[in-house]
Amino acid sequence: MNTVKPVQQILPPPPPHMVGNGFRVHNFFPGGYNMGLSRMSPFFLLDYNSKIEFPPSKEAPRGVGVHPHRGFETVTIAYHGKIAHHDSAGNSGIIAGGEVQWMTAGSGVLHKEYHEETYSRQGGLFQMVQMWVNLPAKHKMTFPKYQAITKQQMGNVELPDAGGSIEVIAGQYAGVHGPAATFTPMYVYHARLNKGAAVTLSFPQNYNTGILVVEGSVLINNSATAPADNFVLFKNQGTDIALQAPENALLLVLSGEPINEPVVPYGPFLMNTREEIMQAYQDLNEGKFGVLED
Repeated sequence: MNTVKPVQQILPPPPPHMVGNGFRVHNFFPGGYNMGLSRMSPFFLLDYNSKIEFPPSKEAPRGVGVHPHRGFETVTIAYHGKIAHHDSAGNSGIIAGGEVQWMTAGSGVLHKEYHEETYSRQGGLFQMVQMWVNLPAKHKMTFPKYQAITKQQMGNVELPDAGGSIEVIAGQYAGVHGPAATFTPMYVYHARLNKGAAVTLSFPQNYNTGILVVEGSVLINNSATAPADNFVLFKNQGTDIALQAPENALLLVLSGEPINEPVVPYGPFLMNTREEIMQAYQDLNEGKFGVLED
């Protein structure tokens, strides 16, 4: 019999900091609330750029210059503004308005991400999420790849009574699958709820589960209300999460099977051992991550 998955904590956004000169982010985990390196595994990091207005710029687009990654995936979701990406594997893309860039760094890649040129010149509202998704040891050295996911490509399930929709980025909802190819089982949704809507989501009891409130607010399990820009962390108990929308709401829903392996992060690398971190820096210095102009 299904049971309620209780709320462990509703977390307000931690103080922001800049990543490069183009992203003002609240780091919910792993550092923002000392949740531990594996509390939301396979999701290792969640940086949330809450709404900010960037002025028009005649300079080079704001962003983060060339930097390396190994051992995980970066997932970037744009809500307002446009984000461009280039990497040393030859991939590039631009996303806006709920679209997703899913980059598998794997064995090693150089990349850069920045405000798209037209948006940069015009300025305007900017809001985004970036996550780091860990890779299990057997896939950490997989070949780099890039998935550009548009809204049209996402799975979409319309909720009854014009209640909104569930957009499936990864995993499945009501038998509708998302386009993202993942290395471990996970669910990544957008729940777009209209005022008065109600929906119940179900995830395995042992999956680490959280919800970021991107817009509006949401009543959870008829007991706790989470406002915009807050992150809801759930206990690893029960399976069902009942959501009600007192106003129009947009939620980023994350749930995944934990990767029960050692985690050793250092700078832009996420590996299983200190020796693997040292090897990553050696490989970087030897040019094995490719070439990418800043």
